Amino acid sequence: MNREEIMKILPHRDNMLLIDDAENRDGTAVAHYTVKGDEFFLKGHFPGNPIVPGVILCEILAQSACVLMQDKISEGKLPVYTGLNNVKFRSPVRPGDTVETQCRIKRAKHPFYFAEGTASVEGRLCVSAEFSFAITGE
Repeated sequence: MNREEIMKILPHRDNMLLIDDAENRDGTAVAHYTVKGDEFFLKGHFPGNPIVPGVILCEILAQSACVLMQDKISEGKLPVYTGLNNVKFRSPVRPGDTVETQCRIKRAKHPFYFAEGTASVEGRLCVSAEFSFAITGE
C-alpha cells in the first residue's frame, strides 16, 4: 500500500505521516520510511549531526502496526498510543536511511491492541519495543 492508501487508514498528514509504504505479510506489518533530511525533527536534533529522535522511531512503529487493523479504523476513529514498554535503542537513524519496520499484534481486546515491533536500516537493528494503543471514537 502506498501513502495515499495509508492515508485512508491513518489520520496523520503532512510531516507527521511517517511511513511511505506498507503491507501486511501474514500478520506482520512491514513498512518503510526514507529519512529525507529536511524533516522538522532533525533541525535541532542535532545541529551538524542529525539523528532521528527515538520518539519519532516509536511513532513510525505505531503507524506501521495500524496497517494490521485497517478494518477496525474507520472514519471518525483514531488510533492513539496508550503505552510503550521495553523500548531499546540500538543504533542511530540518519538522513538518507530507509527505515524498515516489522510489527505484529500480540493480543487484542478491542478497543485495545498490544503490539511489538522492530525498526532496522539495512538489516541493522535500530529500535525494538512493545507498545499498546486504543482505537477511540466509538
